[in-house]
Amino acid sequence: MRSLVLLDAPSNLGLRPPAPGTVPGVYKLAGALRDQGLLARLGAREGGVVVPPRYDRGDWKEGDGVFHADALAAYTVTLADRIERHLRAGEFPVVLGGDCSIQLGASLAMRRLGRYGLAAIDGSADFRHPGNEDVNGPVGAAGGEELALATGRGQAALADLEGRSPYLRDEDVRLFGVRDGDADLAELRAAGIRVATVGEIRERGAGPAARTALDGLRPPAAAGFWVHLDADVLDPSVMPAVDSPDPGGLLPDELAELLGVLVNSPRCVGVNVTIYDPDLDPDGRAGALLADLVAGAFR
Repeated sequence: MRSLVLLDAPSNLGLRPPAPGTVPGVYKLAGALRDQGLLARLGAREGGVVVPPRYDRGDWKEGDGVFHADALAAYTVTLADRIERHLRAGEFPVVLGGDCSIQLGASLAMRRLGRYGLAAIDGSADFRHPGNEDVNGPVGAAGGEELALATGRGQAALADLEGRSPYLRDEDVRLFGVRDGDADLAELRAAGIRVATVGEIRERGAGPAARTALDGLRPPAAAGFWVHLDADVLDPSVMPAVDSPDPGGLLPDELAELLGVLVNSPRCVGVNVTIYDPDLDPDGRAGALLADLVAGAFR
């Protein structure tokens, strides 16, 4: 039986301010899900908090690269230290973010241990890098770039920590729930990254899509894989409390089936949850749904 440990990584360093003079509210995600009784519902051990640096972009301006780069690099290493410790102890970390840049901590931790893959459930590919700025705009927010960084694309200060670039090989990445018209689809597939869009998941069924995609993420090629769950994979009709509520997302039953197959695979070694912003969820319904989906996946 798995030994789950619940760990908070409440970093918002990878997102742009929602309005001048404000900071992204995703740092409240962990507290909001814990208020839904997630620790007890998972039967998890308490893992504590990896406290992030202060959100302060200083005099950063467009063209300066990734903002908070030094703070993000330091935080990624600290988070990786904690995740690595749990993985070496045979525990299964459930990491509550935070924005999507926390995925880098998990990817670095796994890279220290060997070759692992990533199953990313995300409404967008988060694949912005200097080579596709003509399509995606200039780099800046790591929360929209973490997959590119984890696969060795982009600013070396984040993409090559400890000289371990890439943390993930392209062929070991699986993407689920990207919107069908995502501008990065052609580039992703050309790189060998396997993608199941919302339409494809609907056509094939969430469970079959997940099981098929896991082919290859097994020894001797990969020792296992991590699940990255971004709340914006859900349609905004049920999950409006995200920074980019794009239409055409998965519905709760579809995500429940997909997530259940992935986290219950014996090769899955951990999961993180990101992007839900309690500041955008005044009645708490979206947070309650997300907690239900995370807790329900482990039944």
